[in-house]
Amino acid sequence: MRDLPSALVAHLAKTSTTTCHAWRLTRTDGLVLGFTEHDRDLEFAGTVFSAATGFRASEVETGLGLEADAADVAGAFSAAEISPDDLALGRYDGARVETFLVNWQIPGDHALLSTRELGEVRSAGPAFTVELRSLAARLDQPHGRLYGSRCDADLGDTRCGKDISGAPFTLSANITEVVDEMTLVVSGLGDRPAGWFGNGRIRFSTGLLDGVAVDISSHTIEAGGARLVLWQPLARLPGPGDQLTVSAGCDKAFETCSAKFGNRLNFQGFPYLPGSDFAYGYADADTVHDGRPIVP
Repeated sequence: MRDLPSALVAHLAKTSTTTCHAWRLTRTDGLVLGFTEHDRDLEFAGTVFSAATGFRASEVETGLGLEADAADVAGAFSAAEISPDDLALGRYDGARVETFLVNWQIPGDHALLSTRELGEVRSAGPAFTVELRSLAARLDQPHGRLYGSRCDADLGDTRCGKDISGAPFTLSANITEVVDEMTLVVSGLGDRPAGWFGNGRIRFSTGLLDGVAVDISSHTIEAGGARLVLWQPLARLPGPGDQLTVSAGCDKAFETCSAKFGNRLNFQGFPYLPGSDFAYGYADADTVHDGRPIVP
């Protein structure tokens, strides 16, 4: 049961009311923005809620239990607040959105209705629609370890334990050519062999994409430099001369962990874990069944 302030309860009991909705958005980098569907700015809870964006909310049904619900908020882009580039580049992904019911005549009379996370963003021209997912949606995400022959750690994290912050695993580079939204040619990767940065990561440090990180699919060498093909297309194109850092990749195999990174003692996979075909893998005419271990 939600407890509402007594002053707001008394106001809602009246024949006519002066209420509206307001949203406080907190990005993962700490930036806080406020918006309201009212026709003038409101200030409460230490936040200024701007009316410049013309936000409006859809209906939402909330039920008991752990079923995830969702709502939509629509609005127009405001150069001072939200830009289409920031949305497209994922700078609002995972942001927390708090929805308030507020008496716009007395903004101090307000109540927090829900707390959700930013989901899918759809844009059309100068307008956008944002899906707000309830926190119960986190229960649909996988948690815990995956047990398999390949490593389930991220290269360079605390479980991996390998320091890749410097050369030869992380190098600074410059874009020499933007082939398309999935292919970049860069200089500055030195004598690293082809494939060294495959399954690695790019982080842009200048230009429109400053701070954006993307994953690399393949790395090849050509006359103009190193060609990096991405797993997914870029939402916005960088420009020639933009600077970035390129980190080496790992295919999660035990052999790569040992030979490329010298980190075999901290390998977070199970290279000798039997597969689904293990029960029949040794049943052939050439195998000598004399009690010796099957795993080398």
